[in-house]
Amino acid sequence: MKKIWAPLLILCAAPAASQTDPHRTVDPTFLHRFVPAVKPVTVPISSPTAHYQALFGEGDANAKLLRAMTRFGELTVDPNGKSSLVKYPREEHMFVILDGDGTVAYDGKTFPVKKDDFLYLPPTVEFGLNGGAKGVKAAFMGFKIPESMPLTIPDTLKIANINDVPLVNVGGHPLDTLYRLLMGDTKSTRDKLSTGHVMISLFVMEFAPGATNFPHHHETQEEIYLLLDGKGQMVAGSGIDGIEGKYPARPGDAYYYRANTTVGFYNDKAPSPKPARILAVRSNMPPPKQ
Repeated sequence: MKKIWAPLLILCAAPAASQTDPHRTVDPTFLHRFVPAVKPVTVPISSPTAHYQALFGEGDANAKLLRAMTRFGELTVDPNGKSSLVKYPREEHMFVILDGDGTVAYDGKTFPVKKDDFLYLPPTVEFGLNGGAKGVKAAFMGFKIPESMPLTIPDTLKIANINDVPLVNVGGHPLDTLYRLLMGDTKSTRDKLSTGHVMISLFVMEFAPGATNFPHHHETQEEIYLLLDGKGQMVAGSGIDGIEGKYPARPGDAYYYRANTTVGFYNDKAPSPKPARILAVRSNMPPPKQ
């Protein structure tokens, strides 16, 4: 009798091409960046005196992972320098001034800005950032507005300062984690500024020693955390047993979370002269393609 099983065995043992394709990758559930390690890249708002570190979105290797968000990074303008002017017909943007002072160019006018100011930059309006005598550094973030959504353009620049926003408790979170609710959508009644279309919540969290915001997830929203002060453990994702993925975090650590990803933070238990602070922003995901 002829043996015919050997060729069949060889065929069965051969791996599928898709399993060995070195060019295929799995989309990450979250992204992590450490600001000091990110080199500046050239984007439209850059200039010889304005340097942009792309953390997520435009200018970053994983830019396509973001859905509603278009960019999140740090823009540093040299002393007396200027960024390029930019304008986006269907995107809204925010600056949060992290350090220094200067002016923002907005619709042909200039307005002074200083540390801890935050401001809304609507679609269709030209804007840029100028450094003062010591320069200025800002978190710069942008969001795509669907064509079907009507645009609401403020009559003038909407700006406020973080220190003028009260610390409050937010339902469902522990009492030793407090929130400054900086900016919400145009229907918001709780935020300092109610201006967003796709961006629905820009806020700062302050954590007492050992505090947490209870790890949680948002089914239809993507989110970014940037640790400003303190250290602890950032939560990003969880396993089948519900145990959170925890990662040591220090100032400058930034995380992007896809929709439905577990997010959270555990502050260090050691006494600290000031609370840990996280700048966070959340946006609605665009509707699925038909």
